[in-house]
Amino acid sequence: MSAALVLSVTSATAASAHVKWFCAFDVAGSPVGLAEVLCDSFEQLVLVSLLALFVGALLERTIVGEAMVRSLDRVTAWARQNTELMFRAVCGAFFVSLWTMGGIILTPELTTTSTALPWFQLAIAVGFLWRQTMPLSALGIVILFGIAVANYGVFHLADYPVFLGVAAYLALTGLRRTLFGIRPLDIVRYTAAVTLMWASVEKWAYPQWSFPLFIEHPAMTLGFDGAYFMKAAGAVEFALAFALICTPLVRRMAAIMLAATFISAIFEFGKVDAIGHSPIIVAMIAIAADDVKVPLRVRQLAALPVGYGAALATFIGLYYGAHSFLSAAGAL
Repeated sequence: MSAALVLSVTSATAASAHVKWFCAFDVAGSPVGLAEVLCDSFEQLVLVSLLALFVGALLERTIVGEAMVRSLDRVTAWARQNTELMFRAVCGAFFVSLWTMGGIILTPELTTTSTALPWFQLAIAVGFLWRQTMPLSALGIVILFGIAVANYGVFHLADYPVFLGVAAYLALTGLRRTLFGIRPLDIVRYTAAVTLMWASVEKWAYPQWSFPLFIEHPAMTLGFDGAYFMKAAGAVEFALAFALICTPLVRRMAAIMLAATFISAIFEFGKVDAIGHSPIIVAMIAIAADDVKVPLRVRQLAALPVGYGAALATFIGLYYGAHSFLSAAGAL
């Protein structure tokens, strides 16, 4: 249990590095069996994660929690007032980078030989200069996502629904609308949570993909066995991702931790990581700055373990079930 506690705090950098960008991978290969994933150490990691979430939610109801919220509101005031500007600037820089690099659809492993796509990406970037053209740029992101799905399949692109969330934010913000009463930033928050929870299961299913990184960066594992370390890294990422759909203080703290770890990974993995993660980093900063307050009720605390357990079972079941179905159908 002590090892799990240590890893829960220190393995975030490994959790934030997207292994498909740096190592060979085989989505069609057989994942680690569920019996091996759901072992005693996994149960311990889940309990530690749930305890951390529960303590965070309890803290929100105290004077300390209220003081933390006020401090966050003051520190993040600029980001809150300029959320739209941040998204437009970062997304514009992101697509200019893709145009410059060439041969990439949305992320480093989604490659293309098309000579037209880079110019399409530059056009998307230009669209962020004016609010009126933001919906067109958002449509361009959706088109790129569709091209990636056509080339790589739905299962592979299940890693990246956050791009659709960012597109929705940009379109709705440009049009000054909500989606059936759901704020644009909340759509980004939900899609980011789904993205990271799915990626967490992938760490459990294919820990061996990351092993070459541990050879190049041995300090990452903190001396622990690689397979156990990836299980812990996945647990950290899943807990922080689930926290994004929890109560205001909990999700803001989770967003800060995620933003910090994504940024710290840049120093380890370089400009490829910086470019690839820039849209989700700006999303985390925006979520951390969001000052919407919702009264915390006791029944929400009581439902937290149920919700976390249901999310865990759902994502593991979806990942393994979809992989099994698509593999049998020859669609991977």
